[in-house]
Amino acid sequence: MKPFTRSPFAMPAMQRELRVLSALLALAVLGACAQLRPVSLPPAGVAFEPPPAWSSAKAGDASPGEGAAALASWWRRFNDALLEQLVARALQANTSIAQARGVLRQARAARDASAAGLAATVTGSGQAQRSKLDGTAPTNSYNLGFDARWEPDVFGANGHALAASAATLQASAASLAAAQVSVAAEVARSYIELRGVQLRLAIARDNLASQQSTLEITNWRVQAGMLTSLEQQQAITAAAQAAAQLPPLESAAAQLRHALAVLCGQAPAALDALLAPALAIPEAGAQLALSLPAATLRQRADVRAAEFELEAARARVGQADAARYPVFRLDGSLGLSGLGLGASGGTLLRTLLGAVTGNVLDGGAGKAQLEVQRGALAQAQAVYLATLLGALQEVEDALSALAGDRVRLDHLRLAAGAADSAALLARQRYASGLVDFQTVLETQRALYSSQDGVAATSAALGGDLVRLYKALGGGWQPDGDPAAYAGGTP
Repeated sequence: MKPFTRSPFAMPAMQRELRVLSALLALAVLGACAQLRPVSLPPAGVAFEPPPAWSSAKAGDASPGEGAAALASWWRRFNDALLEQLVARALQANTSIAQARGVLRQARAARDASAAGLAATVTGSGQAQRSKLDGTAPTNSYNLGFDARWEPDVFGANGHALAASAATLQASAASLAAAQVSVAAEVARSYIELRGVQLRLAIARDNLASQQSTLEITNWRVQAGMLTSLEQQQAITAAAQAAAQLPPLESAAAQLRHALAVLCGQAPAALDALLAPALAIPEAGAQLALSLPAATLRQRADVRAAEFELEAARARVGQADAARYPVFRLDGSLGLSGLGLGASGGTLLRTLLGAVTGNVLDGGAGKAQLEVQRGALAQAQAVYLATLLGALQEVEDALSALAGDRVRLDHLRLAAGAADSAALLARQRYASGLVDFQTVLETQRALYSSQDGVAATSAALGGDLVRLYKALGGGWQPDGDPAAYAGGTP
């Protein structure tokens, strides 16, 4: 075997190879350090001044000792361990949140792809071949090459694309937080409504038992000749009507249990055993919500998402503007070929090319694309303002409903107390023959209606609080990454 020898002429060639390779690596470093060209972007153009206080708030309602950070887990203010457990399950397993996490993952990858557009691209290739002809010795040949390409972001097109992708990523993170807020609110609303339906179902069963007891007394009095069949038929009608109230309530309770299970990412009947036992309707105060200024709405997850979308739209305007200018490109290549690793007859190929490309005439396509992005920016501005105004309306509507249901509940509780006393007196006097059967029916109907109204309004009051905390964007973390919401990072 021929010993490996290095030609004295190979050293300068090797040095040249290293210099060219260094130049190619320098292209990559320069690409990674490319900066966004300052471009004058249009202003956001959204003017919104939130009111200094909520119009529905009353003096003395607010609790100044608490801040916006307490909204991160507002459902805990209901002091219901099962509710907290259900919200935690839903934030981890809900399918809508899983979809939002997937969108966030896509947005992060798109941002990384845009960032890669600012760096140089270096590719390498290698080839080795061994051949032999009849009557000749075998020969080895090789080819080794590197290619680099870099487009300096002179006019900022790639930089604006990166800025748009980064803003879209932030919008996706805020949208994930908004999905978590919505899921938490839906779980709390359904849970409170379930407890309200269960209470109404218990009241309806008590009413049925009362009607059946009255029917028994009526039957005895008919047999004794003290009443006619008219009163008997009226008692039968009242008992049947009371029994008819049960199936819709039982169905509503089952549907709410199913809804809660699906919100938690489980089969509809998976939580029946857990939710079937009736518990009291959770209650909480509105002092925390009333203590927060209207400017808090800017921290709502959906408002933040709209704001980031607005920033992305502004960056795309800059990208479309920069796309109308020429593109500069530097290409470099280094190639080495020869008959063997130790041979001195290798050939070194080096190229360095600079190019400028751009549209000389495009028929106005570039300008039209710029106008398209400006139109998208105008839409994003309108969406951002509409989201802010809609958030303010949701809070004011929830406060108004809360105040109305509070007053209604006070009146219904007073009516229910009086109706209970009246029904008890009517039954006692009816059993003694002092009042007619119609009086008993009227007092029992009034009692059931008042008690049912108290239960329904109590649940509605809890739902008003849930809507209020949701309208305030409950669940966001002040001055933090929206992806780090209480439900966990994706």
